[in-house]
Amino acid sequence: MPLDHADPSGPQITIALTRIPADGPPEERRGALLVNPGGPGGTGTDYAESKRPKLPAAVRRSYDIIGFDPRGTGRSAPVDCGPAGGLFQHPRPDPVPTTTEQERAHLRGLQATADDCTRTIGPAHAHINTTNTAHDMERIRIALREPRLNYLGVSYGTYLGAAYAAHHPRHVGRMVLDSVVSPDDWHDFDTRQAFAMIEQRDVLFDWIAAHPRLGLGDDRRTVRQHYLDTRAALPHDTYGPDEFDRVVYRTLSRTERWEPFAHALSHYVHTGDDTPLRPAEADDHNYESALRTIKCADSTRPRPADVLASIRALRAADPQPVLTGIEAGTCAYWTPPRDTTRLGHPDMPPVLLTQAEHDPTTPLDGARRMQRRLPGSRLVVLDGSRSHGAFASQRDDCLDTAAARYLVDGVMPGVETHCPTHPHR
Repeated sequence: MPLDHADPSGPQITIALTRIPADGPPEERRGALLVNPGGPGGTGTDYAESKRPKLPAAVRRSYDIIGFDPRGTGRSAPVDCGPAGGLFQHPRPDPVPTTTEQERAHLRGLQATADDCTRTIGPAHAHINTTNTAHDMERIRIALREPRLNYLGVSYGTYLGAAYAAHHPRHVGRMVLDSVVSPDDWHDFDTRQAFAMIEQRDVLFDWIAAHPRLGLGDDRRTVRQHYLDTRAALPHDTYGPDEFDRVVYRTLSRTERWEPFAHALSHYVHTGDDTPLRPAEADDHNYESALRTIKCADSTRPRPADVLASIRALRAADPQPVLTGIEAGTCAYWTPPRDTTRLGHPDMPPVLLTQAEHDPTTPLDGARRMQRRLPGSRLVVLDGSRSHGAFASQRDDCLDTAAARYLVDGVMPGVETHCPTHPHR
């Protein structure tokens, strides 16, 4: 691929792909289905292998599953922010500033991250963006000799799918966008997500309180106090409040992670051993670097004052918010993008959106705003669910069947369809 699709004869990069053939007979074949797991920063070659077994049998029989590492990730011209302003040092400073001096230090840290990223990546950083990745997808379609691009995008992958539709609307095939990112600029999206995480954490506290055998109390206030006391007791050597918040952020995104987290928190409260609370995986430098590079190359950058205003608003809503997902704060000190990402097009065909009702990572109100950007698109909502990832993720027959009928037979549900209540535990 060209590093910059606006300069096709300029420097080139290589994009890594994988293909898993359909397992049905030739008469059932519908072509190729390109998949993306989100991020931005997630790799798709390994995702194709992990996602395929979860897809409905009819989809596996009908489609070759095509994974790809988007530019800047995995084996596709991976980016590296070097020291990234201390992002990979442990323990990191408390990410929630509460005083004027801490706010200044927070901004200095963001600037250091931006400086390290742009200096280490070099001029290529401006071309590691969603628009160029959307053009890469068009090149992949051509290489596959497919008349249209069939696509499954999850989380950030929905934003990428909407960007592909903006530039190649007449080549959009059957497209499922699952757990939909809003069409806002990235810093605004990150802030909205952080507010949703506050609400989700309260629900988690209530869930823990409803299970007194966990030994953390039988009401929200008591559980919350154990949580706050644990965070305040850190750091322990390389594990501090920032690392704790990252574990909490990941926990809040999927309800099946609630019970393991609650047991780990209880273990710490009663023994002082934080080992079960520590993250199971080491930092992924490429993922974290690509995440910030792509966000900062996609949309207008916030002002430092905007970054602080968002933090203050979140602290007003809850004195101890989780700020882990506000990666686009770094963009306040990034080179402004040449062009912002375009999403959707009047000439695109209708596509299908799938969404959990209370997903805190990609909230439903943002999915509905994205739906309005995609003419004729339909939305299937999994009522009651609080997990990120709906299609071929939560094993809901109603939603999975609707998406499979669309992918295999082209049958669309109504404008907004609701699948029956799906309790979070």
